[in-house]
Amino acid sequence: MKALVLSGGAGTRLRPFTHTSPKQLVPVANKPVLYYVLEAIAEAGITEVGVVVGDTADEICAAVGDGSRFGLDVTYLPQHAPLGLSHAVLIARDFLGDDDFVMYLGDNFLVGGITPLVEQFTAERPDAQILLTRVSDPTAFGVAELDGHGRVVGLEEKPAKPKSDLALVGVYLFSPAVHEAVRAIRPSARGELEITDAIQWLIDTRHDVRSATVSGYWKDTGNVADMLEANRSVLDGIGAGVEGTVDADSELVGRVRVEAGAEVRGSRIVGPAVIGAGSVISGSYVGPYTSIAENCRIEDSEIEFSIVLRDSRLDGVRRVQASLIGRNVTVTPAPHTPRAHRLILGDHSKVQIFS
Repeated sequence: MKALVLSGGAGTRLRPFTHTSPKQLVPVANKPVLYYVLEAIAEAGITEVGVVVGDTADEICAAVGDGSRFGLDVTYLPQHAPLGLSHAVLIARDFLGDDDFVMYLGDNFLVGGITPLVEQFTAERPDAQILLTRVSDPTAFGVAELDGHGRVVGLEEKPAKPKSDLALVGVYLFSPAVHEAVRAIRPSARGELEITDAIQWLIDTRHDVRSATVSGYWKDTGNVADMLEANRSVLDGIGAGVEGTVDADSELVGRVRVEAGAEVRGSRIVGPAVIGAGSVISGSYVGPYTSIAENCRIEDSEIEFSIVLRDSRLDGVRRVQASLIGRNVTVTPAPHTPRAHRLILGDHSKVQIFS
């Protein structure tokens, strides 16, 4: 079995971060989302991986390299425009050959990996297997309709009136039968070759399409809220450990990881939290579910439930929360300026002013 990882796309929902970095490389618990994807593939025993890249190819290639750090052999597959998931399968035809493969969206986060799914698919060998999860807003996803026996009978991409609340998770397993399907379909109203249409073609032509419901945690990390939730999920599983230095005037509460070269001085850190290598936390409070990347400085500040990317600085800032702070960012208090009230009041007025 091979793997096809999709790492193109503009990442519009994560702007402005994706103006300067691919969405797949935004870190969760100080590690890019794409790395979790590649590690899950390696853990499933798959070694040959095709990575579909677009305009951010240089950054993806620099971050992943030849894949050897993950125990993988990576081949890069350029996609000139994001024309749909089925289009990605089309351009990967020569790489995939006649092998079964797992297609994994590079910005999806699935706790627990894919090993059991790959093992089941290899043992039973249906033509396709999709993963489903219940969501509150199905209109934002591909949606599956099941019959009374739990069989997949229909799929729609981002329907205005969903027939169920079962959304497709961004992990798919295919036999070579999918190649005929992606050649048979036409672009959707969005101008894309939808993978839902290809799977629907397999269903309509009586191929064996199966589904499994994801019981663990899954997130499409396409926006800031989802990034913060994925970060929360990973931090829930970290262990405490201090490889850096923590002075006697500091307090670590709960599961806090201080990476090599980091310093904590006169501060209180409440876990789960991670302090990246080379970062300095001084006179500050770092609250739960916070990831501070490498070479940051947090001085005389408070932050919780947030992600801070590398080389950034918070100085003298009170309680930052639910925030995603990019690379090389400086956050400081606004300058104090004189304030005045300009009033035009009629007779017998009564005014209360906070001064």
